[in-house]
Amino acid sequence: MITRLILSSLDRRSLVFLGLLAAAALLVPVLNLALPPASPLHVPNHVVALLGKYLCYAVLALALDLVWGYCGILSLGHGAFFALGGYAMGMYLMRQIGTRGVYAHPVLPDFMVFLNWKELPWYWYGFSWFPFAMLMVVLVPGLLAFAFGWLAFRSRVTGVYLSIITQALTYALLLAFFRNDMGFGGNNGLTDFKDIVGFPVQAQTTRVALYIASLLLLALAFIVARVMVTSTFGKVLVGIRDAEARTRFLGYRVENYKLVAFTVSACMAGLAGALYVPQVGIINPSEFSPANSIEAVIWVAVGGRGTLVGAVVGAFLVNFMKTVFTTGPLAPYWLFALGGLFILVTLALPKGVIGTLYDLGSARRRDPADSPGLTPVPKAAE
Repeated sequence: MITRLILSSLDRRSLVFLGLLAAAALLVPVLNLALPPASPLHVPNHVVALLGKYLCYAVLALALDLVWGYCGILSLGHGAFFALGGYAMGMYLMRQIGTRGVYAHPVLPDFMVFLNWKELPWYWYGFSWFPFAMLMVVLVPGLLAFAFGWLAFRSRVTGVYLSIITQALTYALLLAFFRNDMGFGGNNGLTDFKDIVGFPVQAQTTRVALYIASLLLLALAFIVARVMVTSTFGKVLVGIRDAEARTRFLGYRVENYKLVAFTVSACMAGLAGALYVPQVGIINPSEFSPANSIEAVIWVAVGGRGTLVGAVVGAFLVNFMKTVFTTGPLAPYWLFALGGLFILVTLALPKGVIGTLYDLGSARRRDPADSPGLTPVPKAAE
């Protein structure tokens, strides 16, 4: 039944997208592991890590598109769920260091020894086990989203007011995690990771494995989101986005639909953050910055709000441009380029890159003159 539900939700475009992900899952590892570095087709290790980071950003964009593109919830705080998942993974990675740290303490991370902590805080217990850490990766962002959504949606906070509150949420977490007495490394955060599930984090094979895991997460998140938006549940979400008062008048519990979508989206973002951390090697409070959440909104807008695939394309496109512009002489102009891109998309491509391409394809199929075997009916003579 589940397989039938998944297959019925995937159209031709979705299958093409998943096929491209499968090809990338096979091609990049082969070009990295099987070819010598001297080969022109060899994919360097740093490129594998960079692609893995892009994939994690794509999952975050997909999670945001689920609530903004289909439910009309413009969240400016989704970076908080991404960062919380990252911190949960970072705590697990810190517990794996053991005596290999600078201070060689068997229990306390280096930053706690430096700050004269005498014992491990109670909320760090359990993070030496990978299953517990992965549970927290999903549970902590999910519970925060559920509590926040339950209060906000039942109070019928909508529109720009909800966006401001979500931004305030991530900024409050930013200030909290900056404090040394919170037990999360303060301004420096968590870093100097050694192992993940027994394998060296910096090893070539580990980086490839993390890249494949990021691809699988993106494919799974896409399928889950696709099933949600093509079902009756998704139709109600679109109704809430377009006419919330009318949807409520029809008898739907709008708050419950919003809450489910928001919580699922937060769990996706947490998983993306968890895979992001071992690939970049650090997690610090800057990940809670409201600017990161706003940037994620730009990814979705550029790619195409309400298309799912567009969110992924936007994340890759904007972050590739960021990589290009923030290296070399173009670095000072990145924010100008980002702002210009957002203005260009807003004015010229309001439906984003993918949304515009979808519209062009649909218009072409509807045009009788472009359809084989069909002849336009001539107008009657006057």
